[in-house]
Amino acid sequence: QVQLEESGGGSAQAGGSLRLSCSASAGRSCMGWVRKAPGKEREGVAAISTGDGTTHYVDSVKGRFTISQDNAKNTVYLQMNNLKPEDTAMYYCAAGSAFPLCIIPTPGRADWGRGTQVNVTS
Repeated sequence: QVQLEESGGGSAQAGGSLRLSCSASAGRSCMGWVRKAPGKEREGVAAISTGDGTTHYVDSVKGRFTISQDNAKNTVYLQMNNLKPEDTAMYYCAAGSAFPLCIIPTPGRADWGRGTQVNVTS
């Protein structure tokens, strides 16, 4: 099991930006972000194949969010631009062995961090 630690959450106004970071204790083939908003199901947001850098995004964040990695540090980032109130959620880092399946929020599919809260106000 890999240990994951997120950072960078906080509050922003609509249209603003935040950058999330996730540091992993070991490398995994797939790393990404899953979010959970109040009253909604968990949703896979973005994933990156750590081997070749291929990325995957949910439609609602395409063009606004960018996932990137620093393999030397086993760290992934999520740059969130043009934030919207509907982006408000707890954001969890996920790591698993299959891309982009590590962000499918099925129990046991990936290791998750404890999460970092993102609040976007209008």
